[in-house]
Amino acid sequence: MAEVLDLVEARLRTALGEPDARASVTFLGTDRIEVLRFTAVDTDADGGGSGGRLVRYATLGMSAQPMADPTAVLADPVRGPRAELLLTVRAGRADTDQVLRPLAVLAASPQVEGVVVAPGASLDTGAPLWPDAPFTSVLVAEPGGLVEDLELDDPMDPVRFLPLLPMTPNEAAWKRVHGAGALQERWLTGGTDLRDPGRGAVRLD
Repeated sequence: MAEVLDLVEARLRTALGEPDARASVTFLGTDRIEVLRFTAVDTDADGGGSGGRLVRYATLGMSAQPMADPTAVLADPVRGPRAELLLTVRAGRADTDQVLRPLAVLAASPQVEGVVVAPGASLDTGAPLWPDAPFTSVLVAEPGGLVEDLELDDPMDPVRFLPLLPMTPNEAAWKRVHGAGALQERWLTGGTDLRDPGRGAVRLD
């Protein structure tokens, strides 16, 4: 476990730089989950990059064990999907550092609830992601854009770094009916800044 997490942290540092803060959370009956914070300059012109600061949060600990199919009689201790979670927001617009515990809760959900977190899934925290946040859930997006998959020795599956896209309650309800792809298309056509921690819901009618 420790060796896998060392490799995961090294991959995060290579892709995102040195973390400027980290916090750890331990839930009863689970391994420790850490959340690392990285800062960066927004240089993505196509995504509305303005040279402002971005804050990236990455979990560390979720990939220590493979996620098990909840219908399986016995969990395989070696084989199975592994992942960590990534969240990127614009800095200085909200107290987003309060997202550390909700992120740790989501990262612990495979151990606690026996779920497999994969692209297209919705994860609900049951409360605002940070104080006064308009979001209580996130959409799990496709990996590979920000941090490349980390290959591990056979027979272990690679670690995937899954971006999280905050959803308002209306967006989450609409996604349940129409699917993740349809919601992402609405965000795209609406020019939604998914990194804005105070954004409103995209038009869904």
